[in-house]
Amino acid sequence: MQSKGAIKLVAILIALACLYQLSFTWATKHQENKSAEYAERAVEAMKASPEYAKVPEVDKAYFLDSLRKEKSRNYLDSVSAQKVYLGFTYKEVKEKAINLGLDLQAGMNVLLQVQVRDLIKALADNNESEEFTKALDLAGKRELETRQDYITLFAEAWNEVGGGKRLSSIFGTYEMREKIKPETSDEEVIKVIRAEAESAVANSFNVLRNRIDRFGVTQPNIQRIGNTGRILVELPGVKEPERVRKLLQGTASLEFWTTYENQEIYPYLAEANTLLGRMGEDEEAETAATADASVTDAAAKAAPEAAAEVAAEAAKDSTVQALEAADSLSKDEAAFIKANPLFAYLSPNQSNGQLMQGACIGFAHYKDTAKINKMLALPQVKALFPSEFIPMWTVKASDWDKTGSLFELVAIKASSRDGKAPLDGGVVSDARVSYGNTGGAPSVSMSMNAEGARVWARLTADNIGKQIAIVLDGMVYSYPRVNGEISGGNSEITGNFTVTEAEDLSNVLKSGKLPAPATIVQEQVVGPSLGSESINAGMISFVIAFILVLIYMLIFYQGAGVAANIALLCNVLFLFGSLVSFGAVLTLPGIAGLVLTMGMAVDANVIIYERIKEELRAGKALRLAIKDGYNNAYSAIIDGNLTTIITGIVLFAFGSGPVQGFATTLVIGIITSMLTSIFITRLIFEARLAKNKNITFDNSISRNFLKNTKIDFIKARKLCYGISLAVVIVAVASIAFKGFSYGVDFTGGRTLVLRFDKDVTPEQIRELANNEFGETVEVKQFGGASQMKITTKYKITDNSAEVDKEVESKLYNALKGCFAQEMTFEEFTSTVDNPNGIISSDKVGPTIANDIKRDAVIAVIIALLAIFCYIAVRFKNWTWGAGGLVALVHDSVIVIGFFSLFSGILPFSLDVDQTFIAAVLTIIGYSINDTVVIFDRIREYKTLYPKRDLKENVNLALNSTLARTVNSSGTTLVVMLAIALFGGEVIRGFAVALIVGILVGTYSSVFVGTPIMYDLNERKAKRDELK
Repeated sequence: MQSKGAIKLVAILIALACLYQLSFTWATKHQENKSAEYAERAVEAMKASPEYAKVPEVDKAYFLDSLRKEKSRNYLDSVSAQKVYLGFTYKEVKEKAINLGLDLQAGMNVLLQVQVRDLIKALADNNESEEFTKALDLAGKRELETRQDYITLFAEAWNEVGGGKRLSSIFGTYEMREKIKPETSDEEVIKVIRAEAESAVANSFNVLRNRIDRFGVTQPNIQRIGNTGRILVELPGVKEPERVRKLLQGTASLEFWTTYENQEIYPYLAEANTLLGRMGEDEEAETAATADASVTDAAAKAAPEAAAEVAAEAAKDSTVQALEAADSLSKDEAAFIKANPLFAYLSPNQSNGQLMQGACIGFAHYKDTAKINKMLALPQVKALFPSEFIPMWTVKASDWDKTGSLFELVAIKASSRDGKAPLDGGVVSDARVSYGNTGGAPSVSMSMNAEGARVWARLTADNIGKQIAIVLDGMVYSYPRVNGEISGGNSEITGNFTVTEAEDLSNVLKSGKLPAPATIVQEQVVGPSLGSESINAGMISFVIAFILVLIYMLIFYQGAGVAANIALLCNVLFLFGSLVSFGAVLTLPGIAGLVLTMGMAVDANVIIYERIKEELRAGKALRLAIKDGYNNAYSAIIDGNLTTIITGIVLFAFGSGPVQGFATTLVIGIITSMLTSIFITRLIFEARLAKNKNITFDNSISRNFLKNTKIDFIKARKLCYGISLAVVIVAVASIAFKGFSYGVDFTGGRTLVLRFDKDVTPEQIRELANNEFGETVEVKQFGGASQMKITTKYKITDNSAEVDKEVESKLYNALKGCFAQEMTFEEFTSTVDNPNGIISSDKVGPTIANDIKRDAVIAVIIALLAIFCYIAVRFKNWTWGAGGLVALVHDSVIVIGFFSLFSGILPFSLDVDQTFIAAVLTIIGYSINDTVVIFDRIREYKTLYPKRDLKENVNLALNSTLARTVNSSGTTLVVMLAIALFGGEVIRGFAVALIVGILVGTYSSVFVGTPIMYDLNERKAKRDELK
């Protein structure tokens, strides 16, 4: 083996790099464990406090859960900018950790509400008539009490308070003149409003989908919730929730404002500070200025003695000390805040007692910005400032603040008559990230249309020497000083952006304006769909499977099995290290790729070892047998892996969501498995040979396993065709007449979020709900352990209110025993007077968008065609590609038919959902590998024995590769059996699909794909003879 030293060095360096990358995952977990410990100590302190006894018994679980999450979040926020590992801050460390998808770890779940009220106001050109305002308010009030949509409620409210006026008098604006005329009836106006609202929600959905696609999240779910105007977004493994919030809620309302100078506004700020100090005794003003309604402060103030005890326990942790000390204020600090309510939180923009120039009027910590906004919004305070004054915060921390926590308050001047910005983002025709000539700092370049260019030129000409604030969604991105008139409509937004921030801003602008504001009405951390116990079971099953494979190889190949096991361990290290390096998100379909690559890594070793055993039986010495065994095995290994890499590349290029997650893991895994199987084992063998040590490749049990078999596979092909055809007919008939049990991913369902007054488990709730509904109900943790998200397909085709009530009644009957305190059905369905029960209820559409399903199907078809073309070219005959293609279609139809035929018969779920797609893709990749290895041996025998007829060479190839075929399937089956037995209920259907696919795929490679190739070749040969 040449260049052994270089290969060894590269392997060591790669291993060290992977360990380095994976260490950030450990460091992240370590900090999260510390935050959990800190939060738990705070919870225990609260339990020991007198205040806790005042909390109603039914609310204690929710109260403690909220406190726990708040404290944990505070701890992680506090260390976000601190160096916690190898000179990296926690934020940087978390960015480098491995990402787990929603099905394996919590991600972010956001429910956005498109504000139809604001849309109606906009359609009416912000009409301020008393009747219109009353109708809007009445509809808003009733919306909280009923499930009717807002537009219907508005129509009913207008009939009550409109005083006989036509709606056309409100909505007959200049912009709506083509649709609404003075004689238009109220019913027709409502139809127009409803159509505009439907269009607004649809456009909002498309804009959000575009933003999410550009955000780069693998396996995102975005769906409209019926006709409620709500949009549900699930993002697995996101690292910066605040970034997601800004991205989803941003309305892309870019505005350009003139500004005040700091010297102009400071006197008003000082006067406001004095006024607020005099109002200190006023309970309302004091509450507005100083109250902090967070659970954190409530807990700290309610239990000072218990907090001190917590501090003593954590004396060695400076971060914990600082956090807990911050929960209480000194007397001097309290007195200063009382005397200077505004300046205690807002630091004026001055240096050495001198006011600084510019539009920035002060600085504040991000957590204090809400307090300052409340103070400045008080009517008494607002009256002190000029009517044109609008305070706005910068979107990111001040450039000079190294901690990244102090934000700038900018004085905006609303100089126009209507109080609106003189120019908005509607004139932006394009936006892109650009880089300066010096330093390469990213900025965002914009192009405006003709009207925008004209107004922009006038605006800049009128404000030379002054600052113009560039505002997006109420946040100041930049406020540069105008040096001269800007003509031509091309501008640049600067603000010391990072590349990511510049890309986000550019994406928002390019996505277009949201037609109606979308605000987050519900935001939760989504618990993994497997449940905590299922995750543990899944991890245990993977470990057991991995150990079983190691034992299998050790028993079957003796000493060489040790080398294969070392290579397999290295492969796992390299694979996970690569996933972290590329920032990939590991999902359940990704694990399918892991399973496949682990089987293929063993398969490569099996091919090599079987070839070495053949060379040894031919009488060659050990060293020469190893050399020739590797050389002869390269062709089969490369062909088998390349066909699967083709599958992965095509799936990644044309697929999306779970398909891409699978493809990423698959391609990376194949590359690492080839490297470890070929080079790591060879290095181990060379090291032993250099010391003249023996290497065993079998034992008394495996030595004669499937040795010298002489099965006539071609003779039996017609019988096999008959068996396969019969099974395929049964499968197709079941698909056609029985159909499938589709998962909620494909059919939708009713989703209800339940909050309990004690911790429960998904498995417990799932069992009770399944018994009540008589069908599979999906349950996953939604936030803390006291909240569960339940999705049922029960009577999903009926959207009536009666069925909604029936579903609620069934859930109540099934789960009322899970509450510590008894609850009536009315209390269970309404959370107005209590925090427990059904806290949200929605009808859910399919969670996989139509384009994801369509792209997945297209990707599979193109992958099959690409494999056909590769095999046809590689083996220089289309008949070989056709044989492989027929085998893959055969496998897919039978597995799909199995899910149809046995759905509802086997004691576990066989739903057709996202995991089913992953299973089918895994089967395709695995099955073609078997077929290609057999084809490669046939090609070799045709070269070695050209005078033999094709039948003899095919039978000889099938018999000689039989041991490899059985061993490869055996190792992969061991993995999947362990997952099926120990991996938990949720993943069991996925594992069964793979087991069926492996068995059918192994069968088809030997009894279908190869015989089909033989028959096609024979027919082609006969046709050639006739010519």
